[in-house]
Amino acid sequence: MITYQEAEIRSEVIKAMANPVRLIVIELLKEGEKSFSELMEYFDIDKSTLSKHISVLKVAGIVSSRREGLVTIFHLQVPCVTDFFRCVTAVIEDKIKQHQCCVRPAE
Repeated sequence: MITYQEAEIRSEVIKAMANPVRLIVIELLKEGEKSFSELMEYFDIDKSTLSKHISVLKVAGIVSSRREGLVTIFHLQVPCVTDFFRCVTAVIEDKIKQHQCCVRPAE
């Protein structure tokens, strides 16, 4: 059994991931380190918006960065965070199977 404080901390990490842009950033960083400009290529948002999303992930301890000259390189601080996505996918697939078994084809 976890304590309430541990549950709050888990909740904060999950909240940090609860955004499509942040989920995509995590998926991109799963493939390897990326610079800010490389991450920007995947989004149709302004730089300040992406920066705020990355900041949320950094505060949560999911993403970290380092400087290489003028370039900031981002990476997953704890790569196992993507294991959570496999679990979420399994839940989604299970829900689909349950729904399919209960839905009758239209006649």
